[in-house]
Amino acid sequence: MSGRESVASGTGTGAVEPRWEVCYAVVFAVAVVVVEAGPLDTRSRIVAGAALAAMACWYGCAVRPLTRRPRAYGVWRPVCLTVLLALFAVVQSRDPTAWFLAFALTPMGFRATRTMRGAMVFVVALNAVGAALVIVAHPGADGVLGALAVAAFSVVLAYVVRRWMLRVTAQSEERAALIAQLESTRAQLAAAHHEAGVLAERHRLAGEIHDTLAQGFTSIVTLVQAASAGLDDGHPAHRHLELALATARENLAEARSLVSALGPEALRGGGLPEAVERAARMSGGTAEVAGEPRVLPTGTQVVLLRVCQEALANARKHAQATRIAVRLAYGEGIVCLEVADDGRGFEETGVVPGYGLRGMRERVRQAGGAIEVRSAVGEGTTVRVEVPG
Repeated sequence: MSGRESVASGTGTGAVEPRWEVCYAVVFAVAVVVVEAGPLDTRSRIVAGAALAAMACWYGCAVRPLTRRPRAYGVWRPVCLTVLLALFAVVQSRDPTAWFLAFALTPMGFRATRTMRGAMVFVVALNAVGAALVIVAHPGADGVLGALAVAAFSVVLAYVVRRWMLRVTAQSEERAALIAQLESTRAQLAAAHHEAGVLAERHRLAGEIHDTLAQGFTSIVTLVQAASAGLDDGHPAHRHLELALATARENLAEARSLVSALGPEALRGGGLPEAVERAARMSGGTAEVAGEPRVLPTGTQVVLLRVCQEALANARKHAQATRIAVRLAYGEGIVCLEVADDGRGFEETGVVPGYGLRGMRERVRQAGGAIEVRSAVGEGTTVRVEVPG
């Protein structure tokens, strides 16, 4: 028995429960009418009516909780269904036409059991009891053949319906899982877009402060120093120029602090090489820096750092890699970042890019660079990024 059948048999029924309740109520009402209007003596009519009433009460008190919580009541489950079967036998022993109660009892068994096997055991037992009681009431050849034919047809029909129900339930669960995954992806995209927007705004503000306030204060410092150099220390304006120079220097330091604070936290401890080495070390990998490191635009540093962190996260979480190597190379007018692992890899032609890979490509594209992902099953993965800088 597959795990899907086991789970699906008890799930998804809550949405259609009112319809099942209507079905049961209609079948029980018809049974009461048939029993009360049938050619039964008073004693049989009372016994059958009492059994029907007990069956309805038993369903409400014992069987119905099983249909609402299909994974609970493990030991109690066969007891509940056995009592239901016994009450059915009492009704049919008084009126053989009451076999049509199977129209209500069969879906009860479906909803109260966790597996296909358990459901079919109940269906077979139900129809075996029904056939046996009909044969006892009509022992002739016609009665025997008719009872066996009806029982066989009922079991086959129940099996087909049960398989169909499992398939529909499984499809509903798959759709629900897909919807949940899509909603999760949408939430991640929204969060990523928000983060990207915040980061872009921080970069814009940092650039504006650097290009306007910081440059302006630098110019003021230069001009004040030039003006102060042509004056004697005792000149009345010298003291005011010294105060202006100190104020300009203080505000220049504040502007530079703002530019630094608006950059990524990981880049504040020494620049991109140190941030890459720290990220590789935290992921259990090694890092190598080639070429002469130089100051890059904040946006370029952020792109390279985020791609490095995402590639390391993929290698650590998904690739099951034992070795990870990061290489940051400074070339003429270009910077190259390469993250290689010895993990399980994947087939490039058969894989659907995840959000992490799509995010890396989008970041690199916005920075005017190029990204290449090389991978094969069992041969690891290499992510290589080149950006101008």
